[in-house]
Amino acid sequence: MTAKKFWTAGGQQLHKPVMFAPAFFLASLFMGGPADAGTIKSVTTDHDKVVITFDDVVNKASVFGLAGPNRIAIDLVGATVGGASPAGGAFKNVRQGQFDPNTARLVLDLDYPAKVGGGSFSADGKTLTLSVIPTTAAGFLDWLGLGRKDFDPPESFRSKKVSQYEVTAPIAKAGSMRGLPKIYGPADARLPLVVIDAGHGGHDPGAISPHGGAREKDVTLAIARATRDELLKTGRVRVALTRDGDSFIVLQDRFGIARKMKADLFMSIHADSAENQTARGGSVYTLSEVASDREAQRFAARENKSDIINGVNLGGADVNVSSILIDLTQRETMNVSAGFAKLLLREAEPNMVLRGTAHKFASFIVLKAPDTPSVLFETGFLSNADDAAFLTTGAGRQSVARSISSAVQAHFARRVAID
Repeated sequence: MTAKKFWTAGGQQLHKPVMFAPAFFLASLFMGGPADAGTIKSVTTDHDKVVITFDDVVNKASVFGLAGPNRIAIDLVGATVGGASPAGGAFKNVRQGQFDPNTARLVLDLDYPAKVGGGSFSADGKTLTLSVIPTTAAGFLDWLGLGRKDFDPPESFRSKKVSQYEVTAPIAKAGSMRGLPKIYGPADARLPLVVIDAGHGGHDPGAISPHGGAREKDVTLAIARATRDELLKTGRVRVALTRDGDSFIVLQDRFGIARKMKADLFMSIHADSAENQTARGGSVYTLSEVASDREAQRFAARENKSDIINGVNLGGADVNVSSILIDLTQRETMNVSAGFAKLLLREAEPNMVLRGTAHKFASFIVLKAPDTPSVLFETGFLSNADDAAFLTTGAGRQSVARSISSAVQAHFARRVAID
C-alpha cells in the first residue's frame, strides 16, 4: 500500500496517511526519487497571484479546480515538497504533498470563489507565477469545466523528462467489472430488480454534519440497508446494493453495476450539506443536461467530483456517455425516471420534510445510464440540525425506507399496467 501525506503550512502533518490501493499508484512502485528535480522553496499567496519558487528547474505545472469545498490544485512535475507555504489573500489554507516521487502537489483552499487566469515561469525556470481572478460561484463552476491548464518552463530550463518511467493502470470500465453484488429476495428472475446505491464510501466520507459529526457515507448506507429490508418485506421485488460496506466505487461503476445486472430501477441515496444551516428537506433529482437551478448545478459539480482522490480522477469517464443522451432510448428512460420521481415525492410527503421545489434536474454522472430508470434521492441536509437528527435515527431511516418502498411498488404496478 502507498501512503499519501499532506502537511500544513507550518510543516505539521495534517492528518493520518490515507492508504490507497497499489493499482492506482503503480508508478510510485517502479520509480525512485527523480534524478533531476527542484524542491519547493516557498509559496506566497495574495488576492491576485500565487508565486512558487524552486531551488532548481522543474518540468511543468498543471493547474485545476475542485469543488466542495472550492480549491485550486497545482501539480508540479519534476518537483518535491519543501519550504513554507503560508496562506493569505484568496486562500485560507495551503497544503503540500508528494503525490508521487516525481510530482509535488499544492492544494489551496479558497476563502472566496476565484480562478487561475493565467501563468508563466521565469526565464530561469525557477519561479512560477499564477494570476488569481475573483469570480462568482457560477463562474467558479464554469472554470471547473475547463479542466487542467498546463504551464511549461522554457525548454532549455526544464528538468529531465521521466515519461519513459511512467506506468499507468486505468481502472476498468463498468462493463468489465468482475464481481457483482448479491441479489436479495425471491429467486424469481421475472421479478423487478432494484439496485440501491449508497452514496460515497471508503476514502470519500461525503458531507459531515456539524451537529454530531455524522458522515454522509454512513447515513446513506444505513438508509440503503433499511430500504432493502423494507422492499424485501413485500416479496414483490429483488434488491441489490452497490455497496454493503464502507467501500469506494467510482461513479461510472455505480450505474454500471445496475446496467450489467439489468436492473429495472436504480436509486442513488445521498444526504446533502449547505452553507446555510437553515436549508432542509429532501429532494429527488433526475437527469437533465441543463440543471434546473444554480443549486442543482452546484450539487452536480460537487458530486461528479467524487471520483477524485486529492485531485486525481479515478473514474476514467467515457466520453461516449454524454453523446448517448440524445438517443431515443435515453429519452424514454428519462421520462420513466421522472415519473418515478413524482411517485417518490408523493409517498415521501407524509413521512418526511421535503423542499419547496423537490423535483430537480441535474447532470449527475450516476444518472446517466441510458437504459435504466434512475433517480438520485437527497434525503435531507446533514448541515441542518433537524434533518441530521431525523436521518441519524432508526425511526427517521425507517420513514425514508417506507416512502421508497411504497413508491417502488406503485411504480412497478403502473409499469405492469402499461405493458
